[in-house]
Parts: sequence; structure tokens; C-alpha cells
Amino acid sequence: MFTFVPTVDPHMKPHKLYLLLLSLASGLLFSVGWPERGFPGILFVAMVPLLLVEEFLYNHREKEIKFSALLYSYPGFFIWNLLTTWWIVNSTLIGALLAIVLNALFMSIVFQAFHWSRKKFRTALAGYLALISYWVAFEYLHLNWDLNWPWLNLGNGFSSFYKWVQWYEYTGTFGGSIWILTGNVLAFEILKNFRRAHKIPWFLSGLLLLWILLPVFISFRIYAGYKEEKKPVNCVVVQPNLDPYSEQYGLPPSEVVGRILKLASPGLDSTVNFLIAPESAIQEQMWENDLSGFSSIRLLEAILQQYPSINILIGGSTFYQFSPGEPLPVTARRFSDSDHYYNAYNAAILLNTRDSIQLYHKSKLTPGVEILPSFHGFKWFEKYAIDLGGTVGSLGTDSIRKVYTTVNTVRVGPVICYESIFGEFFTEFVKNGAQLMIIITNDGWWGETAGHRQHYSFAHLRAIETRRSIARCANTGISALIDQRGDVIRQTPYWQPAVIKGTLNANQKITFYTAHGDYLARWFTRLAGALFLTALAFYIMLKFRRKV
Repeated sequence: MFTFVPTVDPHMKPHKLYLLLLSLASGLLFSVGWPERGFPGILFVAMVPLLLVEEFLYNHREKEIKFSALLYSYPGFFIWNLLTTWWIVNSTLIGALLAIVLNALFMSIVFQAFHWSRKKFRTALAGYLALISYWVAFEYLHLNWDLNWPWLNLGNGFSSFYKWVQWYEYTGTFGGSIWILTGNVLAFEILKNFRRAHKIPWFLSGLLLLWILLPVFISFRIYAGYKEEKKPVNCVVVQPNLDPYSEQYGLPPSEVVGRILKLASPGLDSTVNFLIAPESAIQEQMWENDLSGFSSIRLLEAILQQYPSINILIGGSTFYQFSPGEPLPVTARRFSDSDHYYNAYNAAILLNTRDSIQLYHKSKLTPGVEILPSFHGFKWFEKYAIDLGGTVGSLGTDSIRKVYTTVNTVRVGPVICYESIFGEFFTEFVKNGAQLMIIITNDGWWGETAGHRQHYSFAHLRAIETRRSIARCANTGISALIDQRGDVIRQTPYWQPAVIKGTLNANQKITFYTAHGDYLARWFTRLAGALFLTALAFYIMLKFRRKV
């Protein structure tokens, strides 16, 4: 068993530049370890420089200013956010500034809470347990509130090295977050012991090596042993490559649909089960009260007459007018010339010859673009929504994850763009009966940057967590067919009109993670609450004793 021993020289003079450089070093390490071109092994030591900062502050409390852990950790977290998500600026400068500045601030607040709690506990073991718990609780919160931005949740760091984390089918990405955080604590403990005794602590070094390599070994075994059952589903995925800034929202809807059908036509035959087109492909301002009357829908229905066994899934902007007396959600909008109300949606539309038109409304909305804070009294915020074309302001959502019934094939779950980052959310489609998943997106806002590649890489993790094959269709981005191990069967190049045709296997088995969701995050969030309350109790008792 090992103990945590401080090693920073207590007589060392505080050095602001030294602490700042350590903080920046952490930010750089997180950045070079991040997908989609980084090496995730670096993430196991990326927080060590920040832990050195915290150790220094812990041992120089008499020199410490208020919120010093926050102030010194912020530059590192800012650099990490800036270097990995700067590409947001291609679509919105304000949105990029808010995402980078605020997310770094949230991370720094977590680090400050850890430092404060460690001082109250006066034991490093409890302090580092608080660090892991607080960070996981922060990531969990970031998945489940209106200002959600889980892009940099640590478990996402393996999305390009998905063969390392085949065990996500049991833990989800929070298993990866705990893996990384614990690895950093062990690495820091090795460094502290080495600095103190000037020799390598072999037990701790072996423990860290085992902590990192054993899950990778287990993952490779799972990967090698996983076999798909043959339940073929034939898909044609169309990437029309419409420039979102100059074409997608300006071209006549009939021309957009015409381009999609022209690209798809050579691949269509009686064996095809799905024709898939991207998010927001139809911009006809269609009213759900009578969708069949719109020209884009009629063009697609003509294809069904030629190929009656095909199911067409396509994205579009839709609207719904509420009847008098019908309950109004907080997102309801008032017509400018009447007292009637309507909702706007980012929708996935399924057409086939057997059922009426099936709709799913995007329900994990992009903050600042499709959703503004819904807290009481913040309705005025709507006028500051970022305009990326299409409908502006908070959109309506669905309360359940809808699964489509189809003609001559399996049930599928439609996921729209940003929703593909949310692991537990993704599993809800599977629990509702989806045997195959379809992601429709539009990643062209960010240009030829890491943005669209990172977003694409996250699909590997969703396939592993649920063991569902994924057909990913991007307007501009990377479209792909991904199997249940996360392997890519086929993919398109970026910024080119393209079509891919291939076969995916459906699956109806439920993984442990699908059944239980983010159970690790819930456990650690409860632990975080207990640790924080305990630290607060210690603080109050100390205050009381001083007064006495």
C-alpha cells in the first residue's frame, strides 16, 4: 500500500511564472493527446503539471491568495479548450469565445473545489478522490443541462484509438474519464516519491503500468473475439456536399432534393433497404399539420413508387401549429399577425410505402444556436440566438427517443448531429428497439479543421457502447458505414459530393452500458456531493473552534 507524501520544498519561494508555465504545460499535453490526431496515452500524464501547481499552493497556504487554484489552472484549461475547439470560430465568433472561455472556467472551478476540499481533508488520498469525483460530476452535469458542452469529456479522448476501449460497452465514456484521472494521480504520486527519495518507486510505477495496459489488453481481446451475427441491412448514404454558407439554405428545395436523388440513383435497386440523406437537407418550411402536400415530400414519394421496399430517411426543418387550447411548451412561438402559436423543429423524416410519415425531433440541441437558457425569466435571451441559417432560436424537442418502423427490414434509431456525442442519450434509442442506428449531420460549418473529424470519430464510441452498426450521413463532413466494433467499412472524403453503398448487420442484443447508462457518473456524482458536504462540515467546525 502506498501513501501520499508532499514533495515540493516548503522553503521554495512562490514563483508565479513557474506555476503559470506548469499550467500551460498541462493545457498543451491535453491538446496533443486529444483526437483526432493526438496520441491518447499522453492524457494519462496531462494533468500532472496542474497537480504540481496544486501541491505548491497546498504547501504555501500562507502565501496563497483567494481562488489561487482557479487562477493558476485557468490558463492551462483555456489552452486546452482553445487548441482543440478553436474551429468553432468558423461558424460563430461569439459562440467560440463563449464555449472556450466558459468551459475553461467551469474546469477551473472544479479544480478550485478539489484544492479547497483537499485543504479541509488534510489528506491527499481523500483530496484526490475528491478530484476524480468532482470532475466526473462536472462531466455528467455537462451532458444534462441547457448549456451542455461535453465535447472535451475525458472519455472522448480515445475516439480515434477506439480499439483501446472496447470495454466501453460496459462503462461508457465515463469509464475512460475515471481511467485517465486515476492514471494522472498515480503518475503524480510516482513523481512526488521520486523527487522525495531520488529513486524510482517501482511498486507505484508497476501499478501505473498495469492500470494503463491491462484495460488495453482486455479491450484487444474483446475486439478480437467480437463477432457480428449476419442480419444484413443494405444502405445507400448520400453526401450532397452543399455549402452551408452559400447553398444549403439558398437553393430551391426541389433542386436540393434533385441533387440528392441524382447522386443516389445509380445505387438504387430492389435490394436497398435505406436511402439516407443528411440533416437539414429539406428547407421548405414544412408544416407537420399536412406534410404530404409539400413538393420535396412528393419528389421523395415518387422514388418509393419505383422502389417500394426502400425506406427514405432525410433531415429537414419542420413546423407545427398548435390548436387552440393545446398545451404550449416553453419553446412555442407566437405568430406575428395572430394569437396562434407554433413550434419549430430540426427533424429526421422517414418515408416508406407502409406507414404515414414518421418524425423525430432533435432533442439534444446545440447551445446558443438551437437552444437558449430555459430558466424562468430568460425568454428575452432568444433574440441573441446565433444564426447559422435555417430556423433561429430555441427549437422544440421530443420527450422520447423515437424508433422508426420500416418496410422489409429492421427498426432504426435516428440521431441528429450534436446528439451523437451523448452516450446515455444514444442508448435510449436502442432500449426503445433500434437494431441499427443512423446519424444525420451537417459538419461543413467548421471547414477543413479538426471539428468535423472529431465529431466523426465520436461515432466509433457510440457503436462500441451499444454494439449497433451506424450509417452516418453528412451533408458536408465525413459520411461512413461503421460496424459494431467501431470499424469503418466505407467512408467518404471531405467536401466532395459522394455516395456510399454497403451492408451493415443489425443487432438486437443489449449491452451492459445500454441497460444501465451512465451509472458510473451517477455513483461518482453522489460521492462528490458527500465529499463536498464533508469538507464543508470540516470547514464549519474549524470556524466554530476558532470563534470559541
